[in-house]
Amino acid sequence: MPQPPRQLPLDLPVEPRYGAEDFLVSPCNEVAYALIERWPEWPDRVVRLLGPDGSGKTHLAAIWAARACAWTVRAAELTEESVAELAPGGTVVVEDCDAGPRDEHAFFHLLNAVRGRGGHALLTARTPPDAWGLATPDLLSRLRLAPAVELGAPDDALLKAVLVKLFVDRQLVVDTSVVDYLAVRIERSLAVAQRVVALLDREALSRGRRITRAMATDVVQSLLRGEEG
Repeated sequence: MPQPPRQLPLDLPVEPRYGAEDFLVSPCNEVAYALIERWPEWPDRVVRLLGPDGSGKTHLAAIWAARACAWTVRAAELTEESVAELAPGGTVVVEDCDAGPRDEHAFFHLLNAVRGRGGHALLTARTPPDAWGLATPDLLSRLRLAPAVELGAPDDALLKAVLVKLFVDRQLVVDTSVVDYLAVRIERSLAVAQRVVALLDREALSRGRRITRAMATDVVQSLLRGEEG
């Protein structure tokens, strides 16, 4: 029996939604979420937000940035010139502090400027400062003293809720059996969940069919084969 013709899917970007109403609270992130909610009653002017990739650091940082009217910059993009632009506001998010080379002098200057102006800084990273390979002792000391709150890998309930939300965001209708299947077979990561839903969206459009458990099985097995390769 001939196979139905496959359609050519278009890669139409789906913008991530980082509003407070889009953040799903679960035991693995409730402490971090409570800290964001408690601002400006923070334990220190500088706070570190730690967690693995896809744990929700960027989403929480975006929620806080909106509330605090804070600038957002990646640590690798910090320069003396950018610090001069960021410092006057007094509130800033520094993302991916443990990724890539950094201008440590600019980083140290920014933290001093935030404290000097009575502002706040939220620093996101996957690991503690001792693992960042810093060469400036004063900067490392400041970062060690900054209190930290951690995000854990998503639990079953959160992963299922995120999968449902990702399908809804793409206006896709799926059976609960598909969500249940994915939740126990993919890596416990919000980033992986986003990738799987995007692949299923593309596959469903290519086949001209709705998403089924069989289709989800094909996509998950394809991912596993790719990782093994």
